[in-house]
Amino acid sequence: MKPNPVLKHLGLADDDRAVIIHTDDIGMCQASLAAYADLVEVGLISAASTMVPCPWFPATAEFCRTHPDKVDMGVHITLTSEWRSGYRWGPISTRDPASGLLDEAGYLPYTSEEVQAHATPEAVRREIQAQVERALTAGIDVTHIDTHMGTVFDPKFLESYVQTAIQYRVPPLLVRKDEAGILAMGMGFTPETAAGLARHIETLTAMGLPMVDNVTFVPFAPGEDHVARTQHFLAQLPPGLTYLIIHPSVDTPELRAILPEGWQVRDAEYRTFCDERLRATLRDADIHVIGWRVLRDLLRQAL
Repeated sequence: MKPNPVLKHLGLADDDRAVIIHTDDIGMCQASLAAYADLVEVGLISAASTMVPCPWFPATAEFCRTHPDKVDMGVHITLTSEWRSGYRWGPISTRDPASGLLDEAGYLPYTSEEVQAHATPEAVRREIQAQVERALTAGIDVTHIDTHMGTVFDPKFLESYVQTAIQYRVPPLLVRKDEAGILAMGMGFTPETAAGLARHIETLTAMGLPMVDNVTFVPFAPGEDHVARTQHFLAQLPPGLTYLIIHPSVDTPELRAILPEGWQVRDAEYRTFCDERLRATLRDADIHVIGWRVLRDLLRQAL
């Protein structure tokens, strides 16, 4: 594909490297918010998104209201409730089982596939809007929207996701990829989903919506030095705008109960992005760290 026009708008060269260091799942639990508060002070992360239906969303909104100059917070559109440990949440726009947004226990379904198979497009549209509205009403200066577990990338839901973003004049997370590139990302897209997403990307690029070139994460290997692994990973980032996703949380009994087999990853990401050695890595590799707020400004100039 051609160089990302976002780079030029930011005053960068076509072969420069830029990255959004993005913390997902803020407000999913107390441990996620505690980690985010620390990481904001460290200053290595550049953006985050909150899970509006989750129990610690009100505390997340309060943090955003009291730290308006430090946060770059979007809405992590949440249509699933995936933890098998018994920690669950439901939609905020409906209690109607016919919506397809509730499982037999009354929570959001466990998987994206369940939502994509059973939820109605209208119900998904209402839920997306309700989550954005609740964030705005709670006093969050929403900078973008993105998608928990990629659920909204189904062709039936994608238009609502994009149109809601345009309605509120915030950029949606989208990746500048063709069909083959989307499938190669390894995020569980079907060929049909990838083809539909690729068509939307072509149209939206022409409209001037800012997009990222790559979505990635640093693989976690138990027993290895995750800081060193992250330093190497950052130094190898390709040209363009990369969206680096982390899910930091502090190590608490709550986190271990929710993720009995996965808490170590989130704790490692929290501790890694508190480490000042990463700042030197980014500087020495000439990698430009940006947030969503500047992309929101570009979008509002284009609309």
